[in-house]
Amino acid sequence: MEILDGLLSGLSVAFSPMNLLFVALGVTLGTVFGLLPGIGPTAAVALLLPLTFTMEPASGVIMLAGIYYGSMYGGRIPAILMRLPGDSSSVLTTLDGYPLTQQGRAGAALGITAIGSFLGGTVAIIGLTILAPTLARYASVFAPPELFLLMTFGLLMIVLIASGNVVKSIIMALFGILIATIGMDPITGTSRLTFGSYELSAGIGIIPLAIGLFGIGEVLNNMASGDNRRQSIGKMNGVMPTWADWVVSRMAILRASILGFFIGVLPGGGGTVSSVFAYGVEKKLSKNPEKFGKGAIDGLAATETADNASSNSAFVPLLTLGVPPNPVLALIFGALLLQNITPGPQLVNEHPDVFYGVIASMYIGNIILLLLNLPMIRVFVSILRIPQSLLGPLVILIAICGVYAVANSMFDVLLMMVFGLLGFILRRFAFDLTPLILGFILGPMLEVEWRRTMIMSGGSMDIFMERTGSLIILLLLLTTVLLVAFNAMKRRRSLMHRVRNIASEEM
Repeated sequence: MEILDGLLSGLSVAFSPMNLLFVALGVTLGTVFGLLPGIGPTAAVALLLPLTFTMEPASGVIMLAGIYYGSMYGGRIPAILMRLPGDSSSVLTTLDGYPLTQQGRAGAALGITAIGSFLGGTVAIIGLTILAPTLARYASVFAPPELFLLMTFGLLMIVLIASGNVVKSIIMALFGILIATIGMDPITGTSRLTFGSYELSAGIGIIPLAIGLFGIGEVLNNMASGDNRRQSIGKMNGVMPTWADWVVSRMAILRASILGFFIGVLPGGGGTVSSVFAYGVEKKLSKNPEKFGKGAIDGLAATETADNASSNSAFVPLLTLGVPPNPVLALIFGALLLQNITPGPQLVNEHPDVFYGVIASMYIGNIILLLLNLPMIRVFVSILRIPQSLLGPLVILIAICGVYAVANSMFDVLLMMVFGLLGFILRRFAFDLTPLILGFILGPMLEVEWRRTMIMSGGSMDIFMERTGSLIILLLLLTTVLLVAFNAMKRRRSLMHRVRNIASEEM
């Protein structure tokens, strides 16, 4: 009953005229930015984040959430039509989406993507509605020891699951934590790493950091590695899948919805992991696995459904535990902090309009996204013909105006440019930026909760063993580290064994 009352109050927030406008604007902008090759949901949210700072907290998060799941769908359009994945999670989309385009079935591919995304998102939102308030109720008993270990566990999972080399991911996470220490000590108020700079005494803002790394850095990388030719768009014979397509895909959509929801809840799960997992399950269960990679519409439906479901369920750990499970949610986390709202167990009690308003808006946004994308696909596709020589400078101009408008500070613009160049360099050397932004977000919280824990215990580490909640999380953390170390050793032994076999054959 409490959940139903909360959802009804959330619907009253979401159905206000301004919030309806913001959710519609969010999914539209998200779709447009998402379909631009190379931009992706993280850069889209980072670039549009300054728009929300003059809004009410609930309205701002509702719009950012719409941008998030709107860009998740928008990124599938270039992946299907041009074999240009907008982010890592849409790489699998190209496997069957582009072959369908080559077969003259681009409309069916885009249509099943829209329907699967809607159904997967709806299942995830229903799960979010049921699970989030219950989890928040139990999480409210967490004290600093549990919160410190929980955030450490979440950051560790994200670092270990991140794409690329684990050592590089750990370096990025530590670098993000180091950047977060610049400014004033949160406990004593003394300056740290400011080098006498007045501007740095306030710390590094998340806006210039995020827009620089994910916006400017992505644009520079695209302009350096891409060509400037207008893209060739595949054939589109309508935008609706046939009844036979639906029959083949319906169980794949159902399974992927459930898988995507549960994987999205896990720190570090995200769209890429859920898409790979759902695609693998469908290929294993399919009666015609040889079709996968050659235009299997059920394979396409599974990846897209799981991706959208995980993007919605990712709000569970953010809203209830205060742990952002991916870089986009980390940016939304930062937006809430700038509004003096701290996501976590007390959010449902202190700001129920934000908690339930965001959940309720997802029902509306998901419907708007479906109604928007089916008839507007042809219009959105035309944006793909914009050459990079025009698109890149336009995005950079929007970024500069957005960062300057937040605090009227040219220093922030300079920081954005510095981080943009840094993001470009790190991409060229194959560093994953996800651990960096999450380390930056979680670093100050880790420090504060650690110091509070030490104050509670008088400096004794025994507090982690004496409390049931912290002991359970600590055991999970240690188990995870041991499993990762064991798997790494196993892979190394397997590699050495193969090397010895090759050497013996050559002799």
